Amino acid sequence: MRYTLRQLQVFAAIGQHGTVSGAAQRLRMSQSAASTALAELENQFDRRLFDRDGKRLRLNETGRLLLPKARELLERAGEFETLLTNNTSFGTLRVGATLTIGNYLGTLLAGEFMRRYPGSRVTLEVNNTTRIAQRIANFELDLALIEGESSDPELQMSSWVADELAVFCSPGHALAKSKNLSIERVLEHWWIVREPGSGTRQTLDRALGSRRNALKIRLELEHTEAIKRAVEAGLGIGCVSRLALADAFRRGSLLELKVRALDLRRKFHFLLHRQKYRTPGIDAFLALCHESSARGARSDQIALSGAFTARQT
Repeated sequence: MRYTLRQLQVFAAIGQHGTVSGAAQRLRMSQSAASTALAELENQFDRRLFDRDGKRLRLNETGRLLLPKARELLERAGEFETLLTNNTSFGTLRVGATLTIGNYLGTLLAGEFMRRYPGSRVTLEVNNTTRIAQRIANFELDLALIEGESSDPELQMSSWVADELAVFCSPGHALAKSKNLSIERVLEHWWIVREPGSGTRQTLDRALGSRRNALKIRLELEHTEAIKRAVEAGLGIGCVSRLALADAFRRGSLLELKVRALDLRRKFHFLLHRQKYRTPGIDAFLALCHESSARGARSDQIALSGAFTARQT
């Protein structure tokens, strides 16, 4: 074999960071050693893998083709080492989640995964759909749980569980006692909404169709809890997942507004890179997600909280 795993590690790290110094820091080696490893890999096959732009290295066509295969080889090598050491853990799993999933389900799933597989670790990155999809596309995350949709042909999106948004207001809002509202009526008032690029905003815009241009936006906020607080303060109408509103509706601090002909149903999805090697850890995490969704047909019925929290107390 004319290459080493260390050379592949350096190649993959430079492909991710774009600089030799960044890759060397990630791998805890000297910059000169990282440069030497890359040079040896390229010289052994007389093939350049990067275009040089000053200190920046950008993957060329060959490099882009080889990067996912190099990552797969490294992940398989990691599995091989795990078996040799009789280690039953899956190592570190890098999971991305959009905000509603991350804040209300992601931590419970991560905690249950680590409880079931001692020695395994889950890092959970929470962001909007656009940003999480970018991280998957760059192989910076192993898998993701998203509320929106991605049109990137390199990414594979599959359905997980059904969800639905709800329109809501404060008890003191002018529409609080209204029933069976029309879309036109609610559009007369100020709204507090998620930012463009979020799955929640995608669903609301799609439901409004051409009328989304009539939406009177007072605030665009990146966090569901911030929207709930703003609505509670009487700043406008909100629209987020029912999953995030269950407690507030029970307490009466927020009230649902029933709006005719406004279809706010959506799906939560799994997102993976098509060229990403499916490790046993990824498969085990996906199986846990499917198990959780089997407990209820909708996201606000997933019995994660009661079942998982009981084990931790």
